[in-house]
Amino acid sequence: MTDFSDKPTLTGELVVLRQVTEDDYPALAVAMDDPDVRRLTGSHGEIGEEKAREWYRTRQDQTDRLDLAIVDKASGEVVGEAVLNEWDPDNQSCNFRILIGPKGQGRGLGTEATKLIVGYGIEEIGLHRISLGVYAFNPRAQRAYEKAGFVVEGVFRDALLWDGEWVDEVMMSVLATDWIQSKA
Repeated sequence: MTDFSDKPTLTGELVVLRQVTEDDYPALAVAMDDPDVRRLTGSHGEIGEEKAREWYRTRQDQTDRLDLAIVDKASGEVVGEAVLNEWDPDNQSCNFRILIGPKGQGRGLGTEATKLIVGYGIEEIGLHRISLGVYAFNPRAQRAYEKAGFVVEGVFRDALLWDGEWVDEVMMSVLATDWIQSKA
């Protein structure tokens, strides 16, 4: 078991995942400002530009998380980010989150990015469990996570209040044993 001090570049057929930097802010700001992306991620409020730039400026120094930019190989553009965070080294587990802007949606980029970072977390870092939450009004993301090996574990009822309506959060995880078995 190691930490996240190494910031790898992970290459697939459709995407390249690489260390996120402050220079990625303009592309990621477009994604984060998209109303549909904000709804699907349950993002209330706004993050100011200087605070966001500072956030991306410090990602390379973090040893307890991995923040990678998702680059569309076809266009060379940053279309989102994939993150392993909330690392629990004692239990060999962490959380996963992903954000894909409109330019990267509907083409399998998110599914491939998910598989790449999950594979890295399990095969290189030595994680046993990677978990996530997805809101019930985002079945497209749930299907993508299932394609990457995640399994539904349960539901946090009424976890998000969005536009005056309560929305459930579906909890999912992938275990190293499942991941290794699916690769065999």
